[in-house]
Amino acid sequence: MSWAASSQWFGEIVDFVSHIYDGLPIWALPIFLVAVVLVAISTISLFILGIRASSQLRRAARADASGADLAGEHEYLWVFMVPALNEETVIADSVGRLTEVQVTHKRILVINDGSDDGTGEVLAGISEPDLTVLTRVAPNARQGKSEALNDAWRYLHRVVLGEGRYRGWDPARVIVTIVDADGRLDRMAGRAARFFDDERVGGVQSQVRIYNRGGLVTVAQDLEFGVFGTVFQLGRTGWGTANMGGNGQFNRLAALDDIAVEDAEGRIGPWRAGRLTEDQDIGLRLIQAGWRGAQSSKVIIEQQGLHSLRALYRQRTRWAQGGWQVLDLLGPTARNRHVGFGPKLDQLWYLLTPVVQAWVGLSVVLSIVFLTTGISRPPLTVFIVVLAYVFSAMPGVIGVLLARRRSGVGEFFVGLLLAHLYLIYSWLIYPVVYRSLLRQLTGSKSWAKTKREAIAPAEAGPASAAA
Repeated sequence: MSWAASSQWFGEIVDFVSHIYDGLPIWALPIFLVAVVLVAISTISLFILGIRASSQLRRAARADASGADLAGEHEYLWVFMVPALNEETVIADSVGRLTEVQVTHKRILVINDGSDDGTGEVLAGISEPDLTVLTRVAPNARQGKSEALNDAWRYLHRVVLGEGRYRGWDPARVIVTIVDADGRLDRMAGRAARFFDDERVGGVQSQVRIYNRGGLVTVAQDLEFGVFGTVFQLGRTGWGTANMGGNGQFNRLAALDDIAVEDAEGRIGPWRAGRLTEDQDIGLRLIQAGWRGAQSSKVIIEQQGLHSLRALYRQRTRWAQGGWQVLDLLGPTARNRHVGFGPKLDQLWYLLTPVVQAWVGLSVVLSIVFLTTGISRPPLTVFIVVLAYVFSAMPGVIGVLLARRRSGVGEFFVGLLLAHLYLIYSWLIYPVVYRSLLRQLTGSKSWAKTKREAIAPAEAGPASAAA
């Protein structure tokens, strides 16, 4: 590129930026100026996390090459907790796959939380010595996932560690693993043990994948989990600030004990009642208590995706509202003395995600309104249009390419195509940010349970096939 061409392009950028807000109402200027700053910070954050994630992937590759995949797993007791409310279509498959997880010491605790379908009958038909079904009935049942897990936590201390084979087992050597009823946990989940060899690690998150990828919506969900786990989570692992994602979440029991709180009924448990994203809440509180969080690049948990946009909106509204709920952790995060300045800023930025999304989304809506009504007509050239496209699309493209990690020219172009699908999907579900904010402001905490799809016989695990 010649010096003259470079100067011309730079001049176009300066001219565009200096006149982009010409004609806007004075009240709109702060909205756009703040949005520009937020987008810039988000882009910088993404590039930093992407670089750090690449470093973690290289480190994981070296660990694999050492052949130490399952080294040390026998030193831990692995307790799999499966909350189940009306899960007759998937529960046998999930439990069946847990029986195949290759760990030496194992207990499976399924919490039947007041199911009124055939969940109880399906569980009663599973013959597995490591399985215990905790049946909750009214009025204690259906109080939320947090209380179901707290019930299992109390049972773990009282019975599993209080009597029998595992009596007196050190809580620092007990790994509590949360598996949703539709979860298909990796048979090699014991590979998470290498993280817990660091006694400061309190939680490790699996890579989440969608197994029923039968359409564009479910493929996009798979990409969404892949980008979050590979870029954002791995990027934070070196700092010890990777958060928990619920399904496939490993927690050291001693860490859970450390953050146990008392609820309004006087019951003790690590999970706080009323949290719509109890996994995010507990992960953040573990970090604030001085424990480290990590993301595995190898341990996989698969779950069902949603083909229905209506069901997806309900689910993501609940998750987004959980993001608004954890804003109460901004203060404790700012005061956290267990992490450095950089990681603390990243944690605060992570907590502010719903605020950032809502503000930037507002600026986009206003831009469309002002452009279509002719209130604002900024100077546009081909170069500026291309630059704007690259700036808006590049973060998603980088995220998808890093998450897929496929080599070859053909795979590169497939990645580009999928990245644009991911971008369209991201804007498609964007309104849940405002819907969830409205629910939070009006005090609405009710939620509709996600309905599971029936599992085809060819997909079923051993216990499911037997049932």
